[in-house]
Order: sequence, then structure tokens, then C-alpha cells
Amino acid sequence: MTKRSYFGLHLILDLSECDRKRIKDLDFIFNFLNTIPDKIGMVKITQPYVFPYSGLVPEDKGITGFVVIAESHLSIHTFVEKAYAFVDLFSCKPFDTDTARDLIIEAFVSKRPEVHVIERGAGYPRNLHIAHAAP
Repeated sequence: MTKRSYFGLHLILDLSECDRKRIKDLDFIFNFLNTIPDKIGMVKITQPYVFPYSGLVPEDKGITGFVVIAESHLSIHTFVEKAYAFVDLFSCKPFDTDTARDLIIEAFVSKRPEVHVIERGAGYPRNLHIAHAAP
């Protein structure tokens, strides 16, 4: 098995032209956050926390939600009137970013998704002796 040169993957989705009914539905977003960890091989360690919000700009109202997974977290911020959602998934455990991407885009029916995958933690000390080594 080869060693990774990074700590974890961060999947970032900027979802345009989403289904407004889905991105304004608290129950839908709760269920999405509650079920997706299992679908992508992650371990959910909290129930999702989902709540409506109204921003300083009136048309920025939407829903924010997140779920803590053993591997890190998954979060979502929706902007109903703009049919837009931001979704972040960070995990220290390797995962299939293509499958996760497709499940997320499909859930919110985004017609114009923008997807980024970032390898994070290139300098993360995997060995305690390295972390305490003298400079």
C-alpha cells in the first residue's frame, strides 16, 4: 500500500440552478445529511444539525446544516431565492470523490455544478517523532 502525501480530501461543490423545493426543505436536507455518510462509506457520529436562516441581505435566506462524521464533517449552506447551495465534505479517510460528487449534485438537482477537490494537510506529521523533532 502506498503512503498518501496528504492528510485528507476536501470535496467542495458550488451548486447553481438547484431545485428550489429541495434546498428550502428542512426535512429533505436533514435526511440528505443523515443518509449520505453511509452511502459514501463514512461513519456518522452526530445527528445532523439543520436550521433556517435569514442573512443581512433579505434574499440570502436559506438553510444551513452539518453533520459530524468520524472522518471529519459535511456541511451545506443554501440560498433559496438564488437556487444556490455550497456543500463541503472533508475526510481524513480516502473516499470516492466522483461518487460523492454525483450523489450531492443529484440530491439538489444542480444544473450547473462547480466542483473542486483539494488534497489537504501535505505537511501533516503522521509520525509523532517527526512532530517533535528539533528544527
